[in-house]
Amino acid sequence: MMLYELKSGEKVHLRDNTLIIYFPGPRRVVSTARVNGGYQEDMRVVFNHHLPSDKHDPTSLPGGSPEGYLKFLINKLDLPDYQSAGLLTAAKMENACIKTTRFRELEVTAIVTGGIDVNGGRAGDSAYYYEINGEWLFVPGTINIILLIDGNLPPHTLIRSLITATEAKAAALQELMAPSRYSQGIATGSGTDQIIAVANPQSPHYFTDAGKHSKLGELIGVTVKKAVKKALENETGLNPRRQYSFLVRLDRYGIKEEDFWQQVGEDGLKLDQDSYLQYLHQIEGEASLVALAASLIHLWDEYEWGLLPAETVLEAGTRLIQGYAGEEACFAEEKVKDPVGYLSRLFIRVINQFIVKELSKGSK
Repeated sequence: MMLYELKSGEKVHLRDNTLIIYFPGPRRVVSTARVNGGYQEDMRVVFNHHLPSDKHDPTSLPGGSPEGYLKFLINKLDLPDYQSAGLLTAAKMENACIKTTRFRELEVTAIVTGGIDVNGGRAGDSAYYYEINGEWLFVPGTINIILLIDGNLPPHTLIRSLITATEAKAAALQELMAPSRYSQGIATGSGTDQIIAVANPQSPHYFTDAGKHSKLGELIGVTVKKAVKKALENETGLNPRRQYSFLVRLDRYGIKEEDFWQQVGEDGLKLDQDSYLQYLHQIEGEASLVALAASLIHLWDEYEWGLLPAETVLEAGTRLIQGYAGEEACFAEEKVKDPVGYLSRLFIRVINQFIVKELSKGSK
């Protein structure tokens, strides 16, 4: 089934859990594909394939390995053996997003599938595994990008487009405040992301710069960022609305519902756990509380990144909380070594005071 046709003649088909992009002529391609990857001059097809959740053990796949399975797919889909490159993902192809941006003669298209909820990570996080002797581990959650540029790009420019596209992906995740699952940081991608970039050597229009200062770089950034956001929303529901919750925001720092419940007695609330959690979920999207949590978390980030010292974060965070809830929100004087832990306890006290006020309104 054909889903989309580009102005330059590329046709996007969906078949057998695979998005297949057929080229009308030879294309320059640079990719992270395990078969026919790297830089290639004469490619005819690229594709992105969905692996069902029960088929993530590479040894159980036809071909016995990711490389073997990709070769199996190329044969099964009747694609040219040495002129096809493909990616694998757990994301469903029906949830892919296709975005095109144009400026004068230039056209850039991004085809993205994505999931970040399980496997989101930040560059520099502790490793999940160590590869040796070709051992390979599949972890669900991948952002795959296929970038199609209707322009004639020399090899160095095509490779530069990968940097711009990757930065755009990271920017999309930052704007969604998508959490790393391996640290307290904001995700910059998943641990298994892949990318394919395609240029059209038959185009009469020649471009030598794909960096952020160039119009080509701008189009790549805008297109990829929009496509990544939409693909994540399609696949897992990650969007600004879902992030509009102080519980969701605080989860990045490991603060859970249980932490709120544990402080109930200390803050004088007399509710059973089910009733308390019901109230908690009713107010988690309260605008002022989400804004307060977001402000505190940004201070914590600056502290973790070494940009602000602990005493400054503690003072600024305490003032934020007092500005919202007054002096009574603070604990008795104590020597604080961990500003994140202290301020999170203060925030929970604010929430519990908010619930007390809501309960008192209901009893009148």
